[in-house]
Amino acid sequence: MLKNASSLSSSFSRKSRERLLDLGSLESQYEETGRCMCLTSAICDKFTQYFKDFSRRALEMGRNDPRKIMHAIKMGLALSIVSLLIFWKEPFPDAAQYSIWAILTVIVMFEFSIGATFIKGFNRGLGTFCAGVLAFGFGKLALSVGKGEEIVIVTSIFLIAAIASYLKLYPGMEPYEYGYRVFVLTYCILMMAGNRNSDYTEVALTRLMLIALGAVICFIINIFIYPIWAGEDLHRLVVKNFKDLATSLEGCIKGYLQCVEYERIPSKILTYQPSDDPLYSSYRSVLESTGRENTLLGFALWEPPHGRYKMLHYPWRNYVKVSGALRHCASMVMALHGSLLSEIQAPPEKRHVFASELQRVGEEGAKVLRLLESKIEKMEKLDKDDILEQVHEAAEQLQKKIDKKSYLLVKSESWEIGKRSQELPDLGLPHENESIGLDFGFRSLSETILDMRSMPIVTTNWPTKEFAKPTLRRQTAWPSCFSLDGESIIKEDEARTYESASSLSLATFASLLIEFVARLQNLVDAFEELSEKAKFKEVITSQSAGTKDAGSWFRQLRDKFPTM
Repeated sequence: MLKNASSLSSSFSRKSRERLLDLGSLESQYEETGRCMCLTSAICDKFTQYFKDFSRRALEMGRNDPRKIMHAIKMGLALSIVSLLIFWKEPFPDAAQYSIWAILTVIVMFEFSIGATFIKGFNRGLGTFCAGVLAFGFGKLALSVGKGEEIVIVTSIFLIAAIASYLKLYPGMEPYEYGYRVFVLTYCILMMAGNRNSDYTEVALTRLMLIALGAVICFIINIFIYPIWAGEDLHRLVVKNFKDLATSLEGCIKGYLQCVEYERIPSKILTYQPSDDPLYSSYRSVLESTGRENTLLGFALWEPPHGRYKMLHYPWRNYVKVSGALRHCASMVMALHGSLLSEIQAPPEKRHVFASELQRVGEEGAKVLRLLESKIEKMEKLDKDDILEQVHEAAEQLQKKIDKKSYLLVKSESWEIGKRSQELPDLGLPHENESIGLDFGFRSLSETILDMRSMPIVTTNWPTKEFAKPTLRRQTAWPSCFSLDGESIIKEDEARTYESASSLSLATFASLLIEFVARLQNLVDAFEELSEKAKFKEVITSQSAGTKDAGSWFRQLRDKFPTM
């Protein structure tokens, strides 16, 4: 009995333990299933969010540029028309078999702009024609050899591929790189297909005809259905560059005069990367438009006369030349923005001394840029009046103000007295008792600085002690001396150095602005050259129009009364 009871209790405990293990395994399975379901739902949520964001951006792209939607529709229409060759039966039964060449031609040639389509078509046509001629010649040679046909085919493919690949690396052949690829590909395909059919002539002619058919369909649809011209895009890009640069110039002047200080210079600006700063983004787009301009120029040169550009051999290169002169000015705007972001800044009260002159130069410079923008957009010539007169006058007033107030831009306590003649006795310089005509009101800043050594000490008392200190953003970035206990202190000489540098930063900003004005002349000259070659229309002013009307009225009166 005791044995039976002990066996029953042991079996019961064993079964209980097994049930508990089964329950634990079930719980673990449920936990794993729950984790898998959570992971699956998270992946689905991320995919759904990504798909929503992608759809939103795609729709936004179509709204911003409807031409992309039309390009997609035209591409689908061209492929649909070419695919009808599959059902072609008579009188050319081989058309359906080789229709893939026409389809590939449409896929490769159909580009966004008409100029790009012409370039691709020319490259593909020339490469296919040359490959067809060579394939026909080497094919006949291979057939005449007989048993050595394979050797001729392999040797010819090696020679053609090696020579074409070498010539493709020549710098002047970059625009025809696609043509070289088509040439090698077509030659290899024709030689292989001709070897199987033993008829190189039929394969070459059929391929040429189908490629020509695909190219004709591309040209007809791309030109006559909502045409997109690369020349028009180049025109708009140059106009946009003028607008962006004018906006950046105005923003830099406004920010500097308002003493805008950045708490932290964006690291992306320091590495010349995109940033949220609108001033930075505007002039950066101007400086980086070279690649896009050259691409559009290459396409525009292939386009026929159209729209407002009806002249044969339209001077598209002059648009790029004007944009190059504009980038020459944009580099100064980038330097102005760099001064605005610099670590050392001039005190606000010193900026206010030159505020009106700086403001006027900025306004007149932006006015010149916007005027040229309008003239290029409307394709009009400049008036006979000098558009740079006002901006040159404003720059001259700024220079005069700097000459008169040059003592604000240097540290007057460090001026030396009468030491130049003693230090340089053999150079024939006048002595300190001789008059050397140091009239700073009629000298430039550079001349003033060179003649500082003979001036007496002049101390400047600022209205408040606060403005006497330079504006430094991060003191820890500057060299500092450490005391014995490890605390950082700045010496008095270093503080004076920073004070002098802060004043000179104002002179730097003003000199960069004057340099920008000096570079505007090259921009105007480039525009006038473009307007002459492109035959922009003359602008009839109100005065000339009144003179013309008066002259016509006088001629009509003279016709009525011949005795006059």
